[in-house]
Amino acid sequence: MTEFRLPRNSKLKKGRQFTSVKQSINLRRYSVYRYNPDKKNNPRVDSYDVDMDNCGPMVLDVLIKIKDEIDPTLTFRRSCREGICGSCAMNINGSNTLACTKSCEDIKGEIKIFPLPHMQVIKDLVIDLTQFYKQYADVKPWLQRKSLNNEKKEYIQKKSQQEKIDSPSACILCACCSTSCPSYWWNSEKYLGPAALLASYRWLVDSRDESTEHRLKELDDSFKLYRCHTIMNCTQACPKDLNPAEAIANTKRMLLERNKKS
Repeated sequence: MTEFRLPRNSKLKKGRQFTSVKQSINLRRYSVYRYNPDKKNNPRVDSYDVDMDNCGPMVLDVLIKIKDEIDPTLTFRRSCREGICGSCAMNINGSNTLACTKSCEDIKGEIKIFPLPHMQVIKDLVIDLTQFYKQYADVKPWLQRKSLNNEKKEYIQKKSQQEKIDSPSACILCACCSTSCPSYWWNSEKYLGPAALLASYRWLVDSRDESTEHRLKELDDSFKLYRCHTIMNCTQACPKDLNPAEAIANTKRMLLERNKKS
């Protein structure tokens, strides 16, 4: 029988424990993934006791407090703090979400904070999104038209046409969906993933775009699109309540109808 084991240098170890020196009746423990490739040590989990009476309500508030007051070596991404930029996406108690919109009160017991799964870790909670952004660029996420707009007028849409792109346009590229997808875990070099395919669908249904045929032809591949097995993890993980799985299913339907005609 084949036995699969993690390399020794990737096995998670118990790290340091930072206990609070202040007396508080509202202490909560946060276990945070730590990894520094420069030191060539195994990844570890450090524990921090945080006084929630002197901290904001969101997980990101806790991480900022830890970095500012307890352990300045902790590394993570963050920017808007309003669920718009997607920078603070991470795995919190087993679910991919945004730290800035995840309330600590919604989680019972010890809170475990890890980087998004199955991605190369640059340091601590920061992952390498190079391939993820490349796949987004591969679907050419911009308006493409064959006819020239010599009069330089606006491309008018009906309300019903605009509504088709309203939801997929709300994607913030946080990567929560793609990194929750088993198909993406094992085929990330060839499978575009839920986020890129959602972006692709946004332009496929845009009434102003004139490259539908070319876009579908580019997706007609056994890996780029059809590696999706409708597991639905992507839709469940999306912090913006979008539905990448539905967009992928609709794209498959469009491609099927195209191939029937040809």
